[in-house]
Amino acid sequence: MTIYCVFILSKSGSLIYQLDHNMPTIEHEKTFSYPLELKLEVQNRNVTVVYGQRDGIKVGHILTAVNGIKVTNTQLDDQRDAMQVLSDPTNFPISLKFTRPRLTTNEKIFQASMFYPLYMMACQLSPEPRSSGIEVLTADTFRMQCLQTLTGIKFMVVADHQQGPLNALLHRIYEIYADYALKNPFYSLEMPIRCELFDEHLKSTLDAAGKSSGLNTA
Repeated sequence: MTIYCVFILSKSGSLIYQLDHNMPTIEHEKTFSYPLELKLEVQNRNVTVVYGQRDGIKVGHILTAVNGIKVTNTQLDDQRDAMQVLSDPTNFPISLKFTRPRLTTNEKIFQASMFYPLYMMACQLSPEPRSSGIEVLTADTFRMQCLQTLTGIKFMVVADHQQGPLNALLHRIYEIYADYALKNPFYSLEMPIRCELFDEHLKSTLDAAGKSSGLNTA
């Protein structure tokens, strides 16, 4: 089993916990001639593709290496500025590696907040009374499964798109939440979960699920 990440939403729909477990790193390395067919700009302190695409490199991807030399923000490991290197025709042909940037904390909060209205809309649109809302969402590259508890807390797991049902894993995460978050005297309901024991047991459970193909995921 390949588990990408775990989200826990409060009854009101706010994000109270998120863990990236085994997020895939998508990288594309290509050799370019001058002039560069992609338009690059510095955004959020990274050299970012803002126009054009090629061989999997898309708008929003960030530069991570030049001729095999790692790029951190806008600077190569040899202290050269990446934008200056790319502006010099004598450096071409040049090999560039791009990757999709990781989501920021604010972006994760925004994504989680978008799930709640979609969930409620699904409940209202369902022809069946007391609909359970969105339980499984399958796409080309991932599978998301949601468990809503009787108290309204939502547990979501995002996994590989070929992964089967995740019911057992979701219930196990719920048990860990009940044992190590709710029973923590310093934890308050509806607040972000910051419990060391909860983190440790959740990570070990996800690791075990990955090795055993899933805690009897049916």
